[in-house]
Amino acid sequence: MRLRPLALLSTIAVSALLLAGCAGSASPSPTSTSDATSGDVCAQTAEPGAISDGVKVDGQFGTPSKATFTLKQDIKKLQRTVITKGDGATVKKGEFVSYALSAFNTTTGEHIGDAGYPGTEQMLPQNVLANPTLAQVIGCATVGSRLAVAFPTGSNGAESQIYIVDVLGTVPTAAWGEEQAPVDGMPEVKLAKNGEPSISIPKTDPPTELKVSVLKQGDGEAVADGDTTLLQYYGVNWADGKSFDSSWKNGEPISIPGNTYVPGFVQALAGQKVGSQVLVVIPPALGYGDKEQGSIPANSTLVFVIDILATQHAPAAK
Repeated sequence: MRLRPLALLSTIAVSALLLAGCAGSASPSPTSTSDATSGDVCAQTAEPGAISDGVKVDGQFGTPSKATFTLKQDIKKLQRTVITKGDGATVKKGEFVSYALSAFNTTTGEHIGDAGYPGTEQMLPQNVLANPTLAQVIGCATVGSRLAVAFPTGSNGAESQIYIVDVLGTVPTAAWGEEQAPVDGMPEVKLAKNGEPSISIPKTDPPTELKVSVLKQGDGEAVADGDTTLLQYYGVNWADGKSFDSSWKNGEPISIPGNTYVPGFVQALAGQKVGSQVLVVIPPALGYGDKEQGSIPANSTLVFVIDILATQHAPAAK
């Protein structure tokens, strides 16, 4: 039996032009936050119950745990009990939350697995209101809290499970790294108070090769080949300086499995550290070449500002 995911990261309706890395590659179908839960996040959290209250946990916060509980109980609805309350900030509407979990079979008590802890399967931070289940489980908890969650049998036949969930922290929605000196000849970038960029194109011919400069240097994990990266982006066409796509305008950061963006975008991410902000100029050959893509003419040079908020390494081949 597999771990039951708490939620799928919501990615708003970004245009397929950024996502289609190579000809013939399939574009994912992002979910809009307009379909997500809304309102008071604290009012949406699941109530504790006899089953979640009865879970006993052995292990320290931030490490995989063991849980004991009465077996073969009939879980009719989701229950959440705060085992230990963290002394961090309360998780609020729209925040991206980093968490870890250990999962158990309610019939046998079997330890199904762990995720989000060091040495276990990685998980990207998720929008607390992007999915009703995540809002019920983590909404209104404080950072540093450990939760016992009892899941009922799913409508798809998924067996009931007990999860121990550690609320590790929240992730900023803009790059936080140390500012770097601008590079001569590159477009000029200015940031609004919320971190949203604007780009001014120099009055010169575009470069014919990929150009990458780091505007803010982060100190987190480096993005590796095949990663899935949580990021913000703002893209303009060198020819007219007009923005053709932006996660900021769309409403929240995005994450596309395997980073299946255009080649120049992927190359700009490679080796960059979480917390960094990267400026990249992508020549047509590493963008869309001689193909017109939506509002982008054929043979366009693309310019992106990318904020790298988190990255999830691809699972190791077995």
